[in-house]
This record gives sequence, structure tokens and C-alpha cells, in this order.
Amino acid sequence: MSTPQLDKTYSPHDVEDRWYQRWIDAGLFHADSNHPGQSYSMVIPPPNVTGSLHVGHALNNTLQDILIRWRRMQGRNVLWMPGTDHAGIATQNVVERQLQAEGTTREALGREEFLKRVWQWKEKSGGTIISQLKRLGASCDWERERFTMDEGLSEAVREVFVRLHADGLLYRGERLINWCPRCLTALSDIEVEHEEITGKLYTIRYALVDDPTQVLLVATTRPETMFGDSAVAVHPEDERYRHLIGKQVRLPLTTRTIPIVGDSILVDREFGTGAVKITPAHDFNDFEAGERHGLRRIKILDVHANLRLEGVLAESEVAHIIEGLPVAKARPKIEQLLTDHGLLEKSDPHKMALGKCYRCKTVVEPFLSDQWFVKIKPLAEPAIQAVEDGRVRIIPEAWKNNYLGWMRDIKDWCISRQIWWGHQIPAWYCETCYGSPFLRRSSDGAPLIPSDAAVIVAKTKPATCPKGHSGALVQDPDVLDTWFSSALWPFSTLGWPKQTADLKTFYPTSTLVTGLDILFFWVARMIMMGLKFMGEVPFRDVYIHALVRDAEGQKMSKSKGNVIDPLHVMEQFGTDALRFTMAAMASPGRDVKLAEERIEGYRNFTNKIWNAARFLLMHLDGERAEVPAAQRSFPDRWILSRLNAAISTVTHELEQYRFDRASSAIYQFIWHEYCDKYIEMIKPALKDQASEQAKTTRQTLAETFETMMRLLHPFMPFISEEIWQTLPHEGTSIVRQAYPATRPDWESQEVEQEFALLEECRALMNQERAILGYPAGKRLHFKAHGKAPEIASALTNHRALIEYMENVDNLWIATTFEVSNPGGLLILTGNSVQVRTSMEDADLQKANDNVLKQIKVLQKEVDRTQQKLGNPDFVAKAPPEVLNEHRERLERESQMIQLLKDALGQIEIFVSERKRIERS
Repeated sequence: MSTPQLDKTYSPHDVEDRWYQRWIDAGLFHADSNHPGQSYSMVIPPPNVTGSLHVGHALNNTLQDILIRWRRMQGRNVLWMPGTDHAGIATQNVVERQLQAEGTTREALGREEFLKRVWQWKEKSGGTIISQLKRLGASCDWERERFTMDEGLSEAVREVFVRLHADGLLYRGERLINWCPRCLTALSDIEVEHEEITGKLYTIRYALVDDPTQVLLVATTRPETMFGDSAVAVHPEDERYRHLIGKQVRLPLTTRTIPIVGDSILVDREFGTGAVKITPAHDFNDFEAGERHGLRRIKILDVHANLRLEGVLAESEVAHIIEGLPVAKARPKIEQLLTDHGLLEKSDPHKMALGKCYRCKTVVEPFLSDQWFVKIKPLAEPAIQAVEDGRVRIIPEAWKNNYLGWMRDIKDWCISRQIWWGHQIPAWYCETCYGSPFLRRSSDGAPLIPSDAAVIVAKTKPATCPKGHSGALVQDPDVLDTWFSSALWPFSTLGWPKQTADLKTFYPTSTLVTGLDILFFWVARMIMMGLKFMGEVPFRDVYIHALVRDAEGQKMSKSKGNVIDPLHVMEQFGTDALRFTMAAMASPGRDVKLAEERIEGYRNFTNKIWNAARFLLMHLDGERAEVPAAQRSFPDRWILSRLNAAISTVTHELEQYRFDRASSAIYQFIWHEYCDKYIEMIKPALKDQASEQAKTTRQTLAETFETMMRLLHPFMPFISEEIWQTLPHEGTSIVRQAYPATRPDWESQEVEQEFALLEECRALMNQERAILGYPAGKRLHFKAHGKAPEIASALTNHRALIEYMENVDNLWIATTFEVSNPGGLLILTGNSVQVRTSMEDADLQKANDNVLKQIKVLQKEVDRTQQKLGNPDFVAKAPPEVLNEHRERLERESQMIQLLKDALGQIEIFVSERKRIERS
């Protein structure tokens, strides 16, 4: 029977497109709640519907897919729930830019027509990233794909909102919030990115009312908010100022007076002058200070962050100069006005954190506004407990303290957004009761709702208000923060609030794979909501992967020109190469430093696998004999034992989420042990195809390669499926085959120990060739000495194999090490084996120079490693495996230096002796 053959070269594109479609058509990724296996479920971090695949997505989804494919092959009942997020602000911005290009706006269209446009865009262009995830090989259950604004998920959002309100955990009130003047919406604290800049610290003269000759020097970074000052604060224990507490100062550039108050919480006596202004409507710390002292909240900025001073500076001669200016333009004008009036003491450069909108990068303003908030502390406490008691594991554990620290200092969550695209808040107000407030508009066109308006929270529009009015109920125009619906993702996607079979089977989910950047945006909120509404954590393990940076460790950005496009590299090198690169570099706690050269290197790995498969298929024709492992040839027994070890290592490392170590074990086994060693060792046995050894070797080849493809499949799904189909196998696809498990009959420590002796002998032979400059093709005479008789016996048993592998003529084996050198021989000694060969035909001057050069290079490496290990900071911060790696490298390189020095000494002695003989 002829064996199927593979093309000469591997063409990833043909293979990937063909197999992915076959997998989908066969329903191989579809989960069944009636499956008898133990459930293993994951929810995909839903990418924004506006998004396209970037390297962060590629890393995240590759790691998820490895886990999913591995668990599926283990026989677990696997569900990988896919979907996308409506991404309120981002999506609205996309469509608004389209409207702008058409010469219109969302306000001109009106809410209903605008939302129709967004849905049209979503249906046409919103699925881009899903097709790209499929290109990556993501084996999600696409039949279950969800969207955060699907009707089922919208029902869950309304249910949660209503229940939180009923439980007193949701309220509407006037609070200081983060406001984006570009997106014209509130932002939560974690939607604000902070960037360190060098601004100015202004020292302003506030004159005392009862003695204008005395001034209080007040330090501030924001002179433009001065017109909203309600007080000046000093520390009550500050000897310089405490006698001033209770007095009044005149607000510079105005006729208004404000009090001096003592506040030990707000004031840092070491900062600036030790006196600070309090602007409750435009600073978060000042807002809390204003609450403590009962101060007025004076708003001096509008929604576009322009100064609005009408009624605030009516008595000031400077109002007309700065009225209506944006903050950035107002600040230098105010600085000049203060200077002109002799009120600016000084201004100094000052480093400060500037908050920016995470979407549009506009500077965010603290802004006083009526918003909806979730009382977060009662939800946070159980979520803290769940991580502390281990019901949720955060991996790597180092991020656990970050999570706990943030949760213990958590603030109420502002969940309302002043945009149109999203889940509209299920709350209604009666226009009859409140004099048609919705007919009045703020400067951005949004309806104004009185802060004392009675609200009716319900999943659907009520028939009447509490006073019986009907037909005049208006829904709150705001929508919910995108992260509100995302927080419900692990259970809303499974059908909640309905009690579905999927919910019962797959909740709580098993693992969440995500980036650190959304640990608080999303992960913490899912834990809080899962505990509140399901009474159970939403997942058992949270694996936090690192960030992907460029080869130099720099953040990727288009402006730097260092962005690696995963779609481009998949096109260039194949998807499997990209996936394996991501897995190999996913080391906990260390950012992924990605370079195309690394991806190209793993493309070469796929070629190596392909060529090995073609070699195997060329030799599989003919009879195969399946005999017990213990009765097979030495190379066969060795490769079975090494494959067994690889299976054990890969499985253990995947259990620990050590994708880097798992992929390294696969790479080491396939490239170095299987291809470089085993395939070379069996070539003599395959020459006589009719021999019994050839039959068992063919069986071992087929058996190990098929197992190896199943071991590789979660990491490289496409090439493994393509090759697996050509091998003797059962079943229709590798996707549903059993993941390899260790077999006791394959393990053989005795064979592996013998092989290690052969490797030591071969390594010393290779080293001697290299030192003396003998080419690999030159047949040499070697003498090998075993440290003990049993070592010599093992070398003798495998003499023919060593001679074949190392191109050796008549290997002579001795039973003990020899100290003496009869002359003309290069002797290298290892731990168990000593090897000798003649120096007679070598260019000894060249050999001498090469050895000196090698020693110099190695010594630099040793010095560098010793310096690192001698650095207390490095030793304290480096993971244990990194320290072990450095120590092992130091020992290995130090031993090599000693070996080379011994060789150098022998060369020098032989050269001197030869010269002496020539002289005589």
C-alpha cells in the first residue's frame, strides 16, 4: 500500500484556508452542554467591533486557543465563547467621522437615524476582527457568537441595572467626574490615561481682606480655575499660617472674598508654599475638601472646557479677556494678567501627571455633573475575599497585590455616558411633574434633568409616573459605560437571566486570558458582578499575559514605525510560525520583545517539521512490525523515552500556564532530538527495507511522528493537521484526537543514560575536530576511554553507531582514563568519557589562534554573567528560573574555558616538542 506524499515545500496559505473551513463545516469547535466530559470553558475578551487584529490580540488569542485545543483533545467538554463589544465611544467616533466627511452631524440626523447608521456600519464593517481571528486559527464556537448589544445581553443589562437600583447600590447624583471635552462624555477613573509632563507651579498673591498689605502666597498648577475658588487651605499645625485660619482673602483679579480654612488632609506643608486654593467644582481632592468645609461649588468651565465666567466675574474688569477661551489658551492670558496686576509672585517648572481620554487622548477635565453611579464598596469586598481565599487565582501571582490594592481603594463607578450608541439607561422621568425640563437644553444639546427629579427605574417603559401622569415619561438620554455590559459577559453570553443548560454547564468558566491593561477595567468588574448575580466567581484562573513590544523593548506605535502587523507576518511566514513565536515568548512577568526575525526563525521550524515528515513518508512504504518498546532498537527505545519525557513536560507546563516552557520543550524535542539525532541514527537501519529492524523502525517512525503531531497541534494547528492526515491514524481530524499521555512502557532511564554517554563522547569528538580544524567529512581515528568499565562497555555496545554518526574509522575503546600523553595526541576529558585523536595533520598555528579567540569570547560572556549574578538588584528581582539559567550558563562556559585551556596547553607542548626535534 502506497503512503500519501507531501509537496516538496510547505505552502501555509493553501493549508490554512482549506483546513479552517473544513473544521468549521464539520462543527469541530461546537460545544454541547450534554457532552459527558468535564466542562472547560472560556470567554473571549470581546474585541471592539471597530477593531482589527494587532499583535496584542494575536498573543492573547493564541494563548487562549492553545488552552482550548489542548483541553478539547484531553476529552473535556470545551466551550470557547466568542463575541464582540459595541465599544460605545470608539464606535460612535467612527460613525461621526463618516458623517463629518458627508458634511453633517449626529445632532442633525437625530438619535434614531444616527443609531440606524451605526447599526448599518456594524453589520457591514463590524465583523472584520472576527474574520481575522479565524485567520489566526481561533477555534471558538462561532455558532454561539455574541455581541454586547444582542437582545439577550441587553435584557441582562436591564435586569442588572434594575436589581442594583432596588438593592440601593445604584444612584444618581451630582459629583465630580472625569469629563472628555472631545467625546463630550463622562469617563471612569480607569478610562483616564496619565502622562507625566513638565508644566508650571504658579505662586499667586492672595491679599488678606483685613490687612491688604499682607499676602498669602498660594501655590497652584492651574491658575485658570482660580475663578472657581471657594477657599484657601493651610495645614492647621503649620506655625506659619495657623493664626490666619478663619480670616478672609481677596480672590485675585476679582472683588470676591473667600475664607482661609485649616485642612490636614488636603495640605502638604512641604509642597509649594504650604497654602493651596480649593476649587470644589474642578478638582477631585478639592471636591472632598469642599464637602468637609461646606464650600460652594462654582463651575467655571463648560462641556467643551471653555471658560464660562458669566455671573462669576461680573464684577471683574478682566472677564471679557478670557471669557469663552479654552483652558490651554486661557492659562497664559491669566498668567499675564496676574503679572500685570502684580499678583504673580513666581512660576517654576514643575513635573505633573496630565490625565487624557483613553480613546481620543484629549486632556480630561474634572467636571461637576449629574451622573449615575454604582456604590462599589459593597461589591468590591466579596471580590477581594474571592481572590484572597483562592477561589480566583491570578497568574502570575505578582499581579494579585495590584488587584487587591486597587480594589481596597476603589471609588464609586460612574456608569453613565453622554453618547447615543450603547445601552440606554432604563430610567424614566415625568415631564409633567418637572415642567418639561427636557425642552431645555445644555450647551451641547443634551436634555437637562433636574437634580431632584424623581426617577422611575424599570426594565420597560412604565405606563404612568407615581402621580398617575401618562404619555409624558421620557427615558434618560444617557447610555451605560461599555464596561457595564462587558462586566456581565461570562454569564450574559450563556443566557442569563434565563437559567439555560449552557449556564448550568459552563458557568463558572475555567480560565480567563487577558492583558494587565484591563485587569481593573474588566476583570475586577466581572468578579464583582459574577458574585453579585450568580453567587459564584466567573472564572477560576486569571492568566495575565505581558505586553508585546518591539525588539528593543519599545512600545509599538505607527509614529515610531515599529509596528508589527500580525496579518502581514501571517501572510509572509504562515500563521503557525506567528503562533509558535507568541507562545515561545510568553514568559510570565516579562514583556514580549517581538522581532520579525524571531517569526522567521519559527517559519524555519515549520519547514524542518515538513521536511522530516517528507523523509518519514518516503520510508513508510513496506511492512511495519509492532513489537514491545523494550524489544526495539537502541535509537527507537531512546526516541520513545524522549517523546514520553516531552509529553510529560509539555502537559505539566501547560497546567502551569508556562507556554514558553511548553513550546521550548516541543521545539527541543522535534528539532534537536527527533530531527537532528533520531532521524540520523536510523538511516542505516532503513537501508535494508526487508530487515526486521527496518520494519520495527518504520513502526516507531509512524508511531512517534503521529504522536508528535498531536503534541504539536495546539501550538501549530494547521501544519500538524496537514501532516497528520498523511500518517496512519484513526478519525477524521486531529482536532478531536486524544492529546498524548505518557506511557510507562516507553520510559527507559537506562537507555537515556547510555545515550548521554554517547552524546558526551560525540561532543568531545566534535570539539577536537573544531579545535584542530578538521572538516566534518574527514574520516578520523579516535580513541575513547570510559571512566569505568561499565561506561566503556556501553560505548563498545554502540561503537558502530558512534562511528557512523561521527565519520570515524575503527573507534578504539579503552576501559580507563589515561593520564599520560604519548605525544602528538589531543586529549579532551569529560565527566565520564575521555577522547583522543592525532594532531599530526592539523594546522597547529591556526588551531592555536582559534582556541585563543574562543577563550576570549567565552571569558567576556563569563564576566558578563558573573557581573549580573553579583548585582544584588538583579538577584533580588530576577525569577528563580532566570537565576538558574544564568548559573548553569556560567558553569557551562567556565568548564568550556578550562577544556580549551587544556587543549591550548597540549598544542603548545606538541609544537615545542616538534621544534626541538627539528632543531636536533
